[in-house]
Amino acid sequence: MQSPLKNESNVLVFTLSGLNETMENRYVLFSFTALYYPLIVFCNVTIITTILLHKKLHEPMYVFICNLCVNGLYGTSGFYPKFLYDLLAQDHIISYVGCMIQIFVIYSSLMCDLSTLTVMAYDRYVAICTPLEYHSKMTNQKILKCILFCWLTPFFCMSFLIILTSRLTLCGFNIEKLYCEIWAVAKLSCFSTTVNNVFGYIVILTYFGHSVLIFCSYIHLIRKCRKSIEVRHKFMQTCVPHLLALISVTIAFMFDVLYSRYGSKHVPQGVRNFITLEFLLVPPILNPLIYGLKLKTIRQQVMRLFFKKQMGISE
Repeated sequence: MQSPLKNESNVLVFTLSGLNETMENRYVLFSFTALYYPLIVFCNVTIITTILLHKKLHEPMYVFICNLCVNGLYGTSGFYPKFLYDLLAQDHIISYVGCMIQIFVIYSSLMCDLSTLTVMAYDRYVAICTPLEYHSKMTNQKILKCILFCWLTPFFCMSFLIILTSRLTLCGFNIEKLYCEIWAVAKLSCFSTTVNNVFGYIVILTYFGHSVLIFCSYIHLIRKCRKSIEVRHKFMQTCVPHLLALISVTIAFMFDVLYSRYGSKHVPQGVRNFITLEFLLVPPILNPLIYGLKLKTIRQQVMRLFFKKQMGISE
């Protein structure tokens, strides 16, 4: 294969070397991924369809769950199709533009996850702490603002990071991961990346702060639950799934950031790949399963949806 470098400052394509040591297992990985990705799509589409079709679920909490599932489809679309192609290809390369798009999609999706979980925490706080004012506070206009916040803030942050990255002069083309990653591209720079690092850390601290804010609000909710059995039941029914989703995304976010910045190359490549893929493996399937199984209203509507289909087929 010809060198992907036109010259030192103009990288045309990147090489993804994350699969180099595991190519002997590529057909096993392909089979697993070919089953797993459709399962992700099926579970998320099922929850989205169920919420959209039933007016009973057109409540703020369910709208935010729907947004979480839409984001799951959006984020995984930036990785799995390319990963499936790479498992069957001899050369694992991606164009410069394709790399920037993949970075944008994957990491804006991760940020959108945290933003959505933040507005869901606010929704639960209002519902449990001020139930009589809930509908006056969580109006359609407020819901729309929350949804826009979930998407526009990550889009702005990632657009700025992409602009900062695109101005770098690169001296290499090899990315030691399964997908394009913002820090990995920055490490290929011939010169200082201080501005990128500063803005990157601001973004990381901002979104990690989302998680801290949510956990603090839940400490307050747990204290309130002690005083009322009814509030405790409401918390267990609607907030526990949210906490599980939050823990999953936060751990995945921390794994990716810490390993990208400080990870050791002495760790086996298979382990490195799992660590960096955790937020693309676990939350996209866990979120629809948690909410689909734990929340009674959604579970009942999903069962009715499939029951009606079966009845239609039998008839």
